[in-house]
Parts: sequence; structure tokens; C-alpha cells
Amino acid sequence: MNFLIADTFTDSLSKLTRDEQKAVKTTAFDLQVNPARPGMKLHRIDRAKDSDFWSVRVSGDIRLIVHRTASTLMLCYTDHHDAAYKWAERRRLESHPKTGAAQIVEVREVVRDVEVPRFVVASEEEQVASAPPLAGCSDESLMSYGVPSEWLGEVRGASEDALLDIAEHLPAEAAEAVLELATGGTPERAAVAHAHDDPFLHPDAKRRFRVVADVEELERALASPWDKWAVFLHPAQQAVVERDYSGPARVSGSAGTGKTVVALHRVAHLARQNPGARILLTTFSEPLALMLRAKLNLLVGQDSPTAQGIAVASIDQVGLDVYASEHGDPTVVDEATVRALLKEASEAGEPHRFSDRFIEIEWHAVVDAWQLSSWEDYRDVQRLGRKTRIGEKQRKVLWAIFERVHSELERRRAVTMPRVFADAARVLAEPNKRPFDFAVVDEAQDLGVPQLRFLAALTDARENGLFFAGDLGQRIFQAPFSWLSLGVDVRGRSATLRINYRTSHQIRRQADRLLPPELSDVDGNAESRRGTISVFNGPKPVVEIAASAEEESGTVAEWLRERVAEDIPGGEMAVFVRSEAELARASAAVLEAGLEPCQLTSEPTADAGRVSVGIMHRAKGLEFRAVAVIACDDEVIPSQARIEAIADDADLEDVYNTERHLLYVACTRAREHLLVTGVEPASEFLDDLTAKK
Repeated sequence: MNFLIADTFTDSLSKLTRDEQKAVKTTAFDLQVNPARPGMKLHRIDRAKDSDFWSVRVSGDIRLIVHRTASTLMLCYTDHHDAAYKWAERRRLESHPKTGAAQIVEVREVVRDVEVPRFVVASEEEQVASAPPLAGCSDESLMSYGVPSEWLGEVRGASEDALLDIAEHLPAEAAEAVLELATGGTPERAAVAHAHDDPFLHPDAKRRFRVVADVEELERALASPWDKWAVFLHPAQQAVVERDYSGPARVSGSAGTGKTVVALHRVAHLARQNPGARILLTTFSEPLALMLRAKLNLLVGQDSPTAQGIAVASIDQVGLDVYASEHGDPTVVDEATVRALLKEASEAGEPHRFSDRFIEIEWHAVVDAWQLSSWEDYRDVQRLGRKTRIGEKQRKVLWAIFERVHSELERRRAVTMPRVFADAARVLAEPNKRPFDFAVVDEAQDLGVPQLRFLAALTDARENGLFFAGDLGQRIFQAPFSWLSLGVDVRGRSATLRINYRTSHQIRRQADRLLPPELSDVDGNAESRRGTISVFNGPKPVVEIAASAEEESGTVAEWLRERVAEDIPGGEMAVFVRSEAELARASAAVLEAGLEPCQLTSEPTADAGRVSVGIMHRAKGLEFRAVAVIACDDEVIPSQARIEAIADDADLEDVYNTERHLLYVACTRAREHLLVTGVEPASEFLDDLTAKK
């Protein structure tokens, strides 16, 4: 007998208490081991539209709904007794008549519409404007997207707003297609199964039904949360994960579209397809690497054979390890030391017109990033990413400064991190020195020149060797540069994810106003936000501008108390600010709400009972049911300190862009509720956030 789990089961399981979840999982385990075990109390649900739905008693009031046939046993739903029975009575498991995919279909309640007389006749233009967006879609067309037959009339007659509600009652592929059609898109039609194909093996069925292969897979779920992302994949994600690539590949998509999920599953896929291979999963920071390690353990099991060849580490740590294997542990200078050396070298040479800040950025963005070691190298470099042109005579003055810094670093036997990566890349060029066969990189948009050059050397253009996941709209740390100039060409091997799983339709639509509809990298690879849809509905985000910090604190506190009244625990809420200077305002608002703040640190963990408080840079990779982004004042975001530190007016655009990206990142950590506040005069970005586009 095949044992399956449905995504409706994992969704319902997450809403139970920890003890209730444990009891349900134990019952699920017992069912798989021995479905006919004496004492297992199964009751047929008499009023169910599907006679194969059964109820299993878990505890006094908790019930597990299963669908049982001669060949399959599926975990479908779990809840308290009455709610569980009500769910089963209104569902039916069937194969879609057009696509052949297995679906759990919600039986639509038939409500007789009452015709209300209209005494005001709308103009022809008004009637056209108010026409349901899918009124012209035929049955054949809607069914080709997986819409169940009994929902056809409802879908065709719904307004755009009503479709958002209806979509929540449809199978996933139908919901996505309906929303994309309503917004002017053309979704891909579902695959059509042959008459004798297994309906559970259809690509759309795989996104919601999972065959549990063995007891070991189920046992892992008993020891940890059974996260939906680890069990099911969207067909578009599955295609990216399992594809073979002849060279470097990249997956992109806006916040919440599952890029990290794809990266994790890609690692697991490579491990299963290449037994004994050495696989690196990496990202730009240690906190994110720790988070990836925890998620990978959940996906494949910490001690499973699949996990044995996988290493998870920040890219800096990987570079340091490779460098140390040949040269020993390096003495790495920090930015403050470099700044002091540059200032000292500048003052020791002939007078010039360059500011300390210009010299510092030129060092970091050009000389050190590209590891220029001679006057000829600096004279001829194109200075990609630097907008101010400087002639040969000016370059000569600057090179004299940089040469003094090089000499001082040599004297101290010290190196910068870009030098570490450059020397590590040279180590990798030697025979049998590469520690990994494959590398998967998350948050790739924040990689710098030295890191990407190192990664290119790490796998040496091997088939499937390099896989990147990232979003140009979330680039907050690095200036743009050409990947092609480093030999990393992802053209023809790029994919964009367009289904948003993390943020509601309302939050995604409003946050997207902070960014242009399309972003391009230096090499011309475009990432479009057009056509992205969210799979669930939610309240409209709230943007409030207060007259004072005290008034803002009261507004935020009241909003937090309202979330608590909706049974959202403190650990599912967060308050983000632009910088550490505003952290006190965030903590004060949380305390005023009668809650306890927990400041986010480099450890990517949240306290279950306390509200997370942190700077926007710490928001990367996190997710909360409710998020308040506060203190968005004028001169706070965009940061006045960053603007004043600009050494070149041509760099102003990039500063504004990354500040926008930072606010976008913070807002898109919210799943259901978003509040954005500032004190008058508020940030100019709040006008963009609320503007109609």
C-alpha cells in the first residue's frame, strides 16, 4: 500500500500546539508501520462527499483525516473533532477530467443569487470596466489550467478582488493560473496525463502529494517541524532543481518565491545523483550559512548518507580554509586598519584633489577587488562600477598611494580578504587542490568580485558545477559588476520563479512599488517582477506617518496588541529599523505594547515568546507573520550618513538603489501583516510605497 501525505495535512498540522503536533505525528507513524494495527480507531465520515474519507482518533479531541483505498493511504488533514469533520465533509479527492492530476477539490456551496433591481443604469464604459476579468474564458480554457468543473461559473463571474478569495479554495495550479489570467498574464497550461497514468505522479499532483518512501523519512518528521517547503516543490521549482546545466546557472525571483528552497533541493539532488561527490552550499554571511545548515538538516537529515558529502559554510570561511591549506592561517586586516593605512599613505605623498572617501572606495571597488598589483594593471583597468572618469595622470597619483599601502601590508605580513580569495583561487588552479565538485550559492546578488572569481576557480566550469540563487532587487551589500568579465556566464541557463509563497498578495503588490518592474545586471541579464503572483490573500499593509516619535511608538504598540488579540505569538512578530541608532525606538514600542523585545544578533534564531527587534540588514532570510518597519524618517532612510559619505556624485544613484532594496527586504519579511511608520518629515520612499503604479 502506498503511503502519502497531502499539503493540506502539513498546513493543518502547523496550526496545532506542539504537544498536539507530536501526538498527530505519532499516530501518522503508527499508521504507516501498521495501518491495520489493533486499537487504531478509524471511523468512516458519513456525511463526506467522498466515501473514502476516514477519521482517525489521535487524542480526546484531535482527529486525523485520511483518505483510504485498497492501494493508498493518505494523510489529508488534522484538527479538533468538529473542524476536522467539517473539512472532510466538504472535500473530494479526484483526478481532474482534463489534466488527469490528482486534486483535493473543495465542494462549492450552491447559493441562490437574489437579483437586486438596479435603478441606475451604468454607462457602457462602466459596464466594460466592471466586467469580471475572466468572463470571456471558455470552460475548455479554464479546465486546461486545472480549474475543477464545478468552480467554472464561480471563476468566470468573479471580480478581480473576489478572485483572490476564490483562489484560496482552488487547487494550486488552478489558483495560480486564474490569478495570472486576471492580471493579464498567460500561464502555462497544465500537462495532460494519459489515461492509465498514475494521477499522483502528474507534475501538478507532486506539488501537493508526497509518497513517503520509508519509515525513516517519517521518523525525521517526528523530531522536527514538518515544513511544507521540505516536502513539496512547485513544478517550476522542480524543473530548475533537476535540470542538467552545461555551465554556470542562476535562478532568480522576487522575495518569497522560493529561491533558497530551490538552492537547498538542488544540493540534495546533486548529492543523490552523484554519490560520493563533494558539494558546497554557501552564501555571503555566517548567519545565513547557519540558517542554511539548519534547513538542510531538516531536508535530508543530519546523519543521512545524502548529507555526508555536503558542506555548508559562508563564502569567506571557505576562502580562508583554502588559503590556510597552502599558506597557513592569514593575518587579515579589517576595514578600519585599511582606512588608516590609506589616509597615512595619502598624506605622505604629493598634494592631490581626491577626498579620503574617494580613495577608500577606489581601493575597495577597483584596486583590492580586482587585485591590481602593478601600475600597468591600474592604468589599463576599465574601473567597472566607478562612474567618475579619471585620466592617466590622476591615476598615477592614486597608484602611488595604493603602492604605499601594498608595501605596508607586505611589511606587516597581512592581507585583505580579496587577497585571501585571490591566493586561494591560485591554490585551486593546482592539480587535485579543489575541495568541492559542485557549489550552490544562495543570496548570490551580494557576492563581490573576489568571491565570484574564487567560485569560478572552485569548479572550473564543470557541468552542473556552479548554481546561483539570488534577486537583484535584494542587493544591499555590493556594487554591481560584470560576471562575464570573470568568466561566469549564465546566459541561456537562467530561470525566474514567479509564484510567491511567503507574502500575501497585498504585501507583495505594495512592496513591489519600491522597485522598478525590471532590473538588469551589468551584463544585461534582466530580472522582471512582472507576472509574479502570491498564492494567498491578506490584510492591506498600513503606512502611518506620525507627528512625533512618541505618537509613532503608540501607533506601533497598538498595532502589536491587535496582532496579539488575533493569537499571533510574539515570536511570529518583528520590528525592523534602518540602523542601530533607531533600535531604542523599536524596543520602546514593543515594551509599550506590553511585550518583550528580543534583539536579533548574528545567530539566526528568534525567541518563541518575544518580539524580534533588529536592523534591516538582519532581516535577510527571515520570515514572520507580522512585521513593523518603523522609524522610516527623512534622513534615516535613505541614510543621510551614506549620502554625505559619497565621494562621487555619480555614486548617488547606487546608494539610493541599495537603500530602496533594504526597505524592500524588510517589508517582504512579512507574511500576513505589514506596518510601515515614520515621523514627519517621513522618508521619501514612503511616497513611493503608497503610490499607484
